[in-house]
Amino acid sequence: MNHVSSNRDGPHAGLSVLVVEDETLVAINLESILEDLGHTVIGPVMRLDELETMVDGGVEADLAILDINLAGAEVFPQAERLSGAGMPIVFTTGYGAKGLTGNWSEFPVIQKPYTADDIAEYLSRLKASEPVSVGS
Repeated sequence: MNHVSSNRDGPHAGLSVLVVEDETLVAINLESILEDLGHTVIGPVMRLDELETMVDGGVEADLAILDINLAGAEVFPQAERLSGAGMPIVFTTGYGAKGLTGNWSEFPVIQKPYTADDIAEYLSRLKASEPVSVGS
């Protein structure tokens, strides 16, 4: 496993990141990666109804990292609401960019399984406003 050392004073330190992931170990790993990079994690949110409640309540974050499939249900309706409210979104999926269709195909994707380096690379590209598709 690749490890990124703590970078609390780095160029993207201090982001609040909404994490939506239904696989417990993956969610814990992502939370740890983000915290090691100096960010605050909102969640992880593991169920679609929980995400809907948070969106209804006006959840605020600098960025949302969304697993596409939560227990067999797609996250796109809530992603549309978050994106419409101006929240930047990145999707995670084992299918990579091929897992997105229609208007969603223009959104960034981090392919599972990902590493701490993949997440750090995404955040660097986000800051530089470069197109992002991370993973093999």
